[in-house]
Amino acid sequence: MRAVLTWRDKAEHCINDIAFKPDGTQLILAAGSRLLVYDTSDGTLLQPLKGHKDTVYCVAYAKDGKRFASGSADKSVIIWTSKLEGILKYTHNDAIQCVSYNPITHQLASCSSSDFGLWSPEQKSVSKHKSSSKIICCSWTNDGQYLALGMFNGIISIRNKNGEEKVKIERPGGSLSPVWSICWNPSSRWESFWMNRENEDAEDVIVNRYIQEISPTLKSAVYSSQGSEAEEEEPEEEDDSPRDDNLEERNDILAVADWGQKVSFYQLSGKQIGKDRALNFDPCCISYFTKGEYILLGGSDKQVSLFTKDGVRLGTVGEQNSWVWTCQAKPDSNYVVVGCQDGTISFYQLIFSTVHGLYKDRYAYRDSMTDVIVQHLITEQKVRIKCKELVKKIAIYRNRLAIQLPEKILIYELYSEDSSDMHYRVKEKIVKKFECNLLVVCANHIILCQEKRLQCLSFSGVKEREWQMESLIRYIKVIGGPPGREGLLVGLKNGQILKIFVDNLFAIILLKQATAVRCLDMSASRKKLAVVDENDTCLVYDIDTKELLFQEPNANSVAWNTQCEDMLCFSGGGYLNIKASTFPVHRQKLQGFVVGYNGSKIFCLHVFSISAVEVPQSAPMYQYLDRKLFKEAYQIACLGVTDTDWRELAMEAPEGLDFETAKKERKKRGETNNDLFLADVFSYQGKFHEAAKLYKRSGHENLALEMYTDLCMFEYAKDFLGSGDPKETKMLITKQADWARNIKEPKAAVEMYISAGEHVKAIEICGDHGWVDMLIDIARKLDKAEREPLLLCATYLKKLDSPGYAAETYLKMGDLKSLVQLHVETQRWDEAFALGEKHPEFKDDIYVPYAQWLAENDRFEEAQKAFHKAGRQREAVQVLEQLTNNAVAESRFNDAAYYYWMLSMQCLDIAQDPAQKDTMLGKFHHFQRLAELYHGYHAIHRHTEDPFSVHRPETLFNISRFLLHSLPKDTPSGISKVKILFTLAKQSKALGAYRLARHAYDKLRGLYIPAKFQKSIELGTLTIRAKPFHDSEELVPLCYRCSTNNPLLNNLGNVCINCRQPFIFSASSYDVLHLVEFYLEEGITDEEAISLIDLEVLRPKQDDRQQEIANSSQILRLVETKDSMGDEDPFTAKLSFEQGGSEFVPVVVSRLVLRSMSRRDVLIKRWPPPLRWQYFRSLLPDASITMCPSCFQMFHSEDYELLVLQHGCCPYCRRCKDDPGP
Repeated sequence: MRAVLTWRDKAEHCINDIAFKPDGTQLILAAGSRLLVYDTSDGTLLQPLKGHKDTVYCVAYAKDGKRFASGSADKSVIIWTSKLEGILKYTHNDAIQCVSYNPITHQLASCSSSDFGLWSPEQKSVSKHKSSSKIICCSWTNDGQYLALGMFNGIISIRNKNGEEKVKIERPGGSLSPVWSICWNPSSRWESFWMNRENEDAEDVIVNRYIQEISPTLKSAVYSSQGSEAEEEEPEEEDDSPRDDNLEERNDILAVADWGQKVSFYQLSGKQIGKDRALNFDPCCISYFTKGEYILLGGSDKQVSLFTKDGVRLGTVGEQNSWVWTCQAKPDSNYVVVGCQDGTISFYQLIFSTVHGLYKDRYAYRDSMTDVIVQHLITEQKVRIKCKELVKKIAIYRNRLAIQLPEKILIYELYSEDSSDMHYRVKEKIVKKFECNLLVVCANHIILCQEKRLQCLSFSGVKEREWQMESLIRYIKVIGGPPGREGLLVGLKNGQILKIFVDNLFAIILLKQATAVRCLDMSASRKKLAVVDENDTCLVYDIDTKELLFQEPNANSVAWNTQCEDMLCFSGGGYLNIKASTFPVHRQKLQGFVVGYNGSKIFCLHVFSISAVEVPQSAPMYQYLDRKLFKEAYQIACLGVTDTDWRELAMEAPEGLDFETAKKERKKRGETNNDLFLADVFSYQGKFHEAAKLYKRSGHENLALEMYTDLCMFEYAKDFLGSGDPKETKMLITKQADWARNIKEPKAAVEMYISAGEHVKAIEICGDHGWVDMLIDIARKLDKAEREPLLLCATYLKKLDSPGYAAETYLKMGDLKSLVQLHVETQRWDEAFALGEKHPEFKDDIYVPYAQWLAENDRFEEAQKAFHKAGRQREAVQVLEQLTNNAVAESRFNDAAYYYWMLSMQCLDIAQDPAQKDTMLGKFHHFQRLAELYHGYHAIHRHTEDPFSVHRPETLFNISRFLLHSLPKDTPSGISKVKILFTLAKQSKALGAYRLARHAYDKLRGLYIPAKFQKSIELGTLTIRAKPFHDSEELVPLCYRCSTNNPLLNNLGNVCINCRQPFIFSASSYDVLHLVEFYLEEGITDEEAISLIDLEVLRPKQDDRQQEIANSSQILRLVETKDSMGDEDPFTAKLSFEQGGSEFVPVVVSRLVLRSMSRRDVLIKRWPPPLRWQYFRSLLPDASITMCPSCFQMFHSEDYELLVLQHGCCPYCRRCKDDPGP
C-alpha cells in the first residue's frame, strides 16, 4: 500500500472536522469560525460560509446529500442546504461538540458538553436529553436504529432513536481514558470474524477447512473445496443479565479510540470484542475505509495510519507537521482527506498493489492485507492462511510457500506430496526484518532481491551466498532443478538475461539484448527463451546459438507450454495469442495477463483474480497437419482436441504414410485390431487385393467395397461381392452411377440410378440438364406413393416452363395445395378460381396472391375486392385507405366518396366480431359522413373549377347549404370552405336569397381567398349591397313533420329548429325529401314490422278535402268532419309533439300504427347486423322516391332513373342496375 498526495491546501485555523458530500464532489471543513467548501477533484476553495460567531467544532452531511449541519462553540447548530444556504438554526446550553445525521431517517443528533438533542425536518422543536458527562463524539448505526455517544469520563452510551439509553459501556480507564472518537463499521457482518481472531495463531494453525467437516452451528466464514464461502453459526453463550432482544440479533461493531492511547471494539450489546490495541499516541479521529475493510487513525503522532478492521497496523497514509485532528475517506473511493491542527488539508489516493505468487497450478495471493489465499487452479480448491500482520511478499514453489511479514518470514510446506493436497503447515520461521523488492522460495532456500543484488538464505536465516548484478533486477523466476541446486532465470533492466544456480556463485549470461526485460520464460527442454521487453515485443531466442527465432508485437506477458516444447502463448492488447513452432499466431479475445500455460489450460491474471482458461488445441494441430508433421500434430492432439480432430488425424496420418503415428492414434481411441490396421497400410501402399482380403478376414467387407468403389474398380467390387446381399449390389450400382456422373456421363448415370432405385438422383440430373421428356417419363412410371421423387419431378417441370405436366404430376400425387400454388405462380387464374370453387379451403391461397397481382398491375379496386373476398380485411382496408387518400390528393372527390362508402361497409362487416364491434361501428359512421361530404363537394369543386357546370343553380344552392350545416369543426382534407361559401353566395344571389348571399360574402372576408376568386368575390360583395336584405320565401325549407319553415342558415345543422327532426336529403338534388323516420316500439322485431306493414287495412275512399280560391292564392284545406276524424291516419297523429322542446322526440309506432301503413308509403334501410333497420314514412305518396338497395341513399325517382341511364349504375355506390341488392 502506498499513498499518493493529490492536492494540499492550508487554512488559517485548525481543521476541527471534515465531512464529504455523499457523492464525493464537495468537501466541508470546520476551520475557525467558518466553514470552507472545497472541490475534491482539484482542491479548489469554492466558498467560505459564515454563520457562527465562534469556533466551529463539527460538521456532518446527511446521507441523501440535501443538507448538512455544523456545530460551534457559540452553542448553536446551523442546518445548511446543498446549495450552501443556511435554512435553520437552534441552540444548546453549552458549546456543540459533535453532530451526526441518521443514515436512514436523516434525524440530526447534536451533542454539547451537558446534553444532546435530536432533530428531524418533520419536527418543529428539538428534543433534548441530559448527559452525565461531556459528550465528545457520536455515531449512528448503519440502519439508523441506535446512536452511540462517547463521553469524557470514558463511558459509551448507546441510545435508541428516541434518546433512551439501551446500553451503557463502562470502560476500565474511566476518566483517564476519555473517548475521543467512535465509529460503527459500515459492514455489519464482522462478529464471527472477531470471535475467531481471539484464539487463532496464524503461524501454527493448519488452514484447510472443508464445508462438510464443519458443524452447522458455527458462525465463521471459511472457504470450501470449491472456493466459495460458507456461513455457519457458533453456539451463543447464555447470559442472565438483562438485555434487549433486538440487540442480541445484531452484529454491528463499534470502533473506539480513547486518550488512554488504545483502540477497542464492541458489539451493539456492549460486549467487548478481543483485547484493547495499544497505539502509543493520543488518537483524535477514527474512521472506516472501503466499506469497513480498514480503519484510518490519526492523532498526536502527526500522521494517519491504516489499520486492519481488527486493529493491526498496516502502514502510514501521510506524515504531517502537527497533530492530525480529523481524517475521512471519500465515499466509494480510495481517497483520504486529512485535517491538521496547523490548518493543513491533505488529499491522498491510496494504491494497493497486488502481492501474489504462482507455480504451475498453484496461485497464492494476499487478501485483506493480512491474509494469504492459496488457490489450486485445476481443482478450484482454496485455502486461507491468516497471518494477523501485513503480508509484504509471497513466494510459492512446489510444496513450499514463503510469506514475508514486517518482522519475519514464514515458510510453509504441504503435508504430503499429493498434487491436490492443500494442507499447509509452518516449516520454518526466520525472525528477522528484511527489505527486498522480490521474494523467491526454493526447496531449501529463500532468495531476496534487493535492487541489483540477490541474496540466498537458508531456512534458518543464514546467508549462504550473494550475487551482484550490473543493472536493476526486473524479473526473477525459479525454473526447477534438484533440491538445493535449483536454477533461477533473471532479467535485468539493461537487457541482460542470466541463469543462476543457488549452489553456484557464478551467474551464467544467456544473452544480452538492447531493451529492458519485462517478462521471461524458458521452454520445457531449456532450449528456447521467450522475452517480453519494455516495447511490448515478444522475442524468442535459441539459447544455444543466441539466434532470434521470431518476434511478435503487442505482448505484455509470455508463457511456454509446460507439456509441449514448441508452443507458447502471450497476451496483450486485449487478445490471447497462441503460437506453435514458426506457424502464424492464432488469436482470440482475452482480458488480463498470461502467467502460465499447462497442456490445454492457460492461466490468466485479470485485476486481482486468476482463472484457468481451457483452450482447444485444434488450430495448432491443423497447422502441423498442413505441413505433414504428423508426430508433432499427435503431440498437440494429446494436449486436448475434439473427437472430430482425432478422426481427422487418423485420416491424414496414413495418407502421409506415417503409420507409426496412425497406430498411436488408433491405440489412443482404443482400436486394437492389427488386421484392420495392416489392411489400411496395404491400401495406402497400393496393394488393394491384399488389403481386401485382410478387410474380409477382420470382418470389415464394407471397407473393402468402399476401397474398390473409391478407386472406381467396379468390376473388382462385383467380383468381391459375388452373389451377395442385394442391398450391397444396389449400393455398388449407385456408386458406379456416382462415378459416371462425376466423369460427365449423365445419361448413363440416370439409367444406373433408375436401375438402382435412386430416382431422386436421376431426377436431379434430368432437371439440371433440362431433359423434360425424361422427367415426364419418370413421373408417369413412378407410383403415386413415392411422393418425394414425384414432388421433385413437378418442381423441375415447373422450373422448365412445363406447368401442364407439373399440374399432371401434382394431380397424380393428390397435392392440391401445390397445384393451387402452381396456378398462382403461373398466373393461370381461371384454373385457380375453378379449383377454389371446388375446394373452398384454398380461397386464401388463391385470392390473396390474385389481389397482390392486381395491385401490382394498378387494378386497385379489383385488388381491394379480392382481398375482401379472401377475408383479408386488414389488407382490403389498407388498399381502400390508400385509394381514398390518392383520390382526395388528386381532387377526385366523387371517387373519394365512393371509397369512403366502401370503407364504411367493410368496417360494418368487421363489426360483426363482438371484440371489435364498438370501434368498427364508430369508424362506419365516420366514413359514412365523409362519403356524404365528398359526394356533395364533388359538385361544388366541378362548379368552381370547370368552365361549364352540369348542375342546376338550385342543386348547387342546396349542396352548399348541406355542406355548411354538415362540416365538422376540423374540415376534412381537400374540402375548401372558400369554394363552398363562394358557390353559396353566387347561387343565393341568383335565386333571390340576398340575405344569405350577404352572409356568405361576409364569411368569406375572414378566410384566405385564392387569387383566381379574389375579383369575383370583391365584385359580388359590392353588388350584393344593392339587393334587398331578405330571402325568397320559395327557397325556405319545410319540415314535413311539424310543417315549420326553417331558415336557410340553420345554427342547429340539418335538423328542424322546432321539432329537431333530422332532414332527409336527396342524394342528387339535395332537396329535403318528404320523409319522416320512425322507430319501432320495444318488443317489435324487424320481421314482425314487415309482416304488419304488408297487412294493409282497406279503408273507404273519402275526399274530405275542399279547395277554395281566395285573394288570388290557392289553399288546400282539410275539412275535419266527424267521420273523417274517426278515420284519421294513426301515423299522422304520432307526429304531434310538445311545441318548442329542446330535445328531439323520435316518432315511435306501435303494431296498430304499423298495420295502418301502406307498403308503398314506407321505405326501409335494411342494414346488415349489428345495425338496426331504419324505417321512413312518405308523407306525400304521390311524389315517388327511390332508394338504392345497396347504399340506401334516397333520390327523387325521376332523378335516379336519369342518373342510372347516364352512368349505368347508382351515382353514389356505383351498383349496376342489374346487380342484386345486398
